[in-house]
Amino acid sequence: MAHPFEVRKEIEIDASPEEIWEAIATGKGIDGWFLGTGNEVEPREGGRVLLDFGDAGSGGSTVTAWDPPRHFAHKGDAAPDGSLHAMEYVIEGRGGRTLVRLVHSGFLGGDWETEYDSLSEGDFMYLHQLGQYVKYFRGRRPIVLSLWRPDEPDRERTLAAFGKALGLPADPQEGDRVQAAPRGLPPIDGVVDFRSPGIIGVRTDDALYRFLHTPQKVAFLGHHIYLDGIDADATRQAWQSWFDEAFA
Repeated sequence: MAHPFEVRKEIEIDASPEEIWEAIATGKGIDGWFLGTGNEVEPREGGRVLLDFGDAGSGGSTVTAWDPPRHFAHKGDAAPDGSLHAMEYVIEGRGGRTLVRLVHSGFLGGDWETEYDSLSEGDFMYLHQLGQYVKYFRGRRPIVLSLWRPDEPDRERTLAAFGKALGLPADPQEGDRVQAAPRGLPPIDGVVDFRSPGIIGVRTDDALYRFLHTPQKVAFLGHHIYLDGIDADATRQAWQSWFDEAFA
């Protein structure tokens, strides 16, 4: 049986409503901060949206609100178990900044309580990531890396392993400087830009790095690297080696 749910989040971003609209309501814009780089938006009410979830596949939805640059919403196609997701963005300019309100609703199937916890934390991270993309990387096309390590039951151990491999203090906080030299990878010189109980986010001049432990007990890397000419396959292999060594 599918269970109804609703997650509400909001954030103020140093950007105009038009810049936010471009980032959330165009395929190229969504590519800059979401899970994959094959997103598509048909720009009209009733149009189709294709969200790229990277290695997890893709999902289709229908535009239910199209009012540039104030209101954008789309409702996903229902899965066989009745689960579906609807996303609504309300955009409000505020004196040079923009307030973005997100409502993520629909129905969850299976272990819905665990999935809800994951969505609640993850939605805020991606809303924050939207803001980081628009402020620091707008218009730059990333390569997106998503790597999983299942069956990691201990959140504290997982985050400690990430932190140790990055050379972070025991309990990193937003604003902490990060200087690390992962073997086989370019040095990381940046700042902790996001911190929640299960997530450490690091921003450099050329990347958004995300290190997560999900309520489904999965260790996860989700990186957006905004460098031209980068070898995506070699970079993925190098991060996989780093991931394996961090949890050896």
